[in-house]
Amino acid sequence: MTEPDSADDGWPIGAAAGFIDPVSMEDDPVELFAGDAGTLDADVRRVLVQLLRRKFLLAAKNPAQWRTLLENQQIIESRMHDLFVRLVVDHDRGVAYKQQVRSVELDVPILLKDDPYNRAETLVLVHLRTVFQRERGTGEMSARVDIEELEQTVLTYFDPKDHNVARGQQEVRNAVQRLVTEGLLTEESAGRYRITPMVEVVLSTAKLTELEQWLRGRNEAAA
Repeated sequence: MTEPDSADDGWPIGAAAGFIDPVSMEDDPVELFAGDAGTLDADVRRVLVQLLRRKFLLAAKNPAQWRTLLENQQIIESRMHDLFVRLVVDHDRGVAYKQQVRSVELDVPILLKDDPYNRAETLVLVHLRTVFQRERGTGEMSARVDIEELEQTVLTYFDPKDHNVARGQQEVRNAVQRLVTEGLLTEESAGRYRITPMVEVVLSTAKLTELEQWLRGRNEAAA
């Protein structure tokens, strides 16, 4: 009895001898750890984790990760969408960040929790955004501030009855440190900072106007 050796005889092609053509090992994803079922390269995974952990990914600060993001944007975006998180890539400012997807039609579990800025951080942001807008309006490509300038400006909005100046200064410095960590400020020398374009993303023009009006109202009421 002769064994069939073609698909015409009812056997799958390549199975004449009872074997299936092997899949090339080169086509298998690299296992990065025991039991790894992921399909992304290690560098792409690191960018995905960075986007989920941090508020922003800055091109100027992380050029290698920025290139990886742009080269793999579609798959990274897909992974984030699986978590109901939207990826925003701002090429003009060289920044990428995430947003929580919210919908009235769909039951969306909330992954990203709001981490609001406290009083000092908000006041520092308002001043930074004002300075950045003013400098850009004059044609300057960058804007800078000193810690002493920030302290003097921000402390004018604190309760005038609070005479603990040292505590207020420490609040301002803590606020500045958080904004440095988030990439809104870059310390160029001791006590001198460059304001990054991220301040425009965090504080829109409309929001800035709203906060400035509120602060003016507070000052007038206290006068």
